[in-house]
Amino acid sequence: GRKSAAKKIMEARDAGYKVVAVVSAMGRKGAPYATDTLLSLLIPDQISDKRDRDMLMSCGETISSVVMADLLLSMGVKAHALTGFQAGFLTDDRFSKASCIEMHPGYIMKMLEEDITPIVAGFQGISKNGDITTLGRGGSDTTASLLGGALHAERVEIYTDVDGIMTADPRVVDDATVIDEVTYEEVFQMANQGAKVIHPRAVEAAQQGDVPLVIKNNFSEHKGTIIKESVAKCENDKVISNVACMKNRTQVIINRMKNSEESRVLKELAKNGISIDLINIFTDRVVFTIDEGDSMITKKVLNDLEEDFNFRKDCAKVTAIGAKMHGVPGVMSRIVKALLGAGCEIYQSADSHMHISCLVKMKDAEIAVKALHKEFRLME
Repeated sequence: GRKSAAKKIMEARDAGYKVVAVVSAMGRKGAPYATDTLLSLLIPDQISDKRDRDMLMSCGETISSVVMADLLLSMGVKAHALTGFQAGFLTDDRFSKASCIEMHPGYIMKMLEEDITPIVAGFQGISKNGDITTLGRGGSDTTASLLGGALHAERVEIYTDVDGIMTADPRVVDDATVIDEVTYEEVFQMANQGAKVIHPRAVEAAQQGDVPLVIKNNFSEHKGTIIKESVAKCENDKVISNVACMKNRTQVIINRMKNSEESRVLKELAKNGISIDLINIFTDRVVFTIDEGDSMITKKVLNDLEEDFNFRKDCAKVTAIGAKMHGVPGVMSRIVKALLGAGCEIYQSADSHMHISCLVKMKDAEIAVKALHKEFRLME
């Protein structure tokens, strides 16, 4: 993996680019310097100090940056490892989920001017008090996106173990294909609707910095997926770009009681940390979905409010996503026809300018995804 990444850096340099590389910790749990392995060194079941915990969690990326710099040196490339602090990441002090508040990439710029390749430890920064902080999930991708914007980069390439963002989960749809180009907003929707894609924080950072993101495979030469601002710049003319699925959903149906107020119910659910989805309000009932894991607390809240309700369990939300569907007639009718034709009963639906979601039985989820993938010819 490291040698493949080093080769990509060499190829970019040979093509005339000035390269800044961002690295994650090496390996997953069990590997000596993986973040989870480092955390396992702490005393189990003890609430550790958040500041000290962040210092420990940052070590994996620091080690990776030195190892990668050393590998590049052995290949004849002058490279230097940098911590998040040295790279100029100033964050707030929300340990384990810090946000970058200022970027000072002067040190990196100086290295690039001297033809040195900076190898930046991802996932980490430093607070105004001088404490090491970590950026939370997707932290290394977010580091790369923020740096790309600060350096006015031509693009940010994120290397993973897949060829790019797929039209659907390839474990479900055999003929799922890589999406050539997609907008930032479509990727946000994919993540929100259950697709496993790049972390939304990294996409948001790239969008704010107006720098295209490219998702590529570290182990192949596939051109990958380009994420950028405008759908007008995309060559793909399909109205749908991706079909996502979110399982383990429960539909809640509240039969309207006399003088009952929807706002009171929604307020109490929010107060109890219940996230709701697909909400429809009718004259005689309110319908929405929740995560199956929130069923018990939702039931308690509704009983306390003396609401008349019932649950439909074992559901899944299937969503067709596409920036080009806005204003195109007939998309909903095609979705309904495809799902009903595949024998999938639709319990609820919701739409926006960029997505249409339908609630189906969980046992029909994969059938529904395949049906929509076929209907919109995403395999082509």
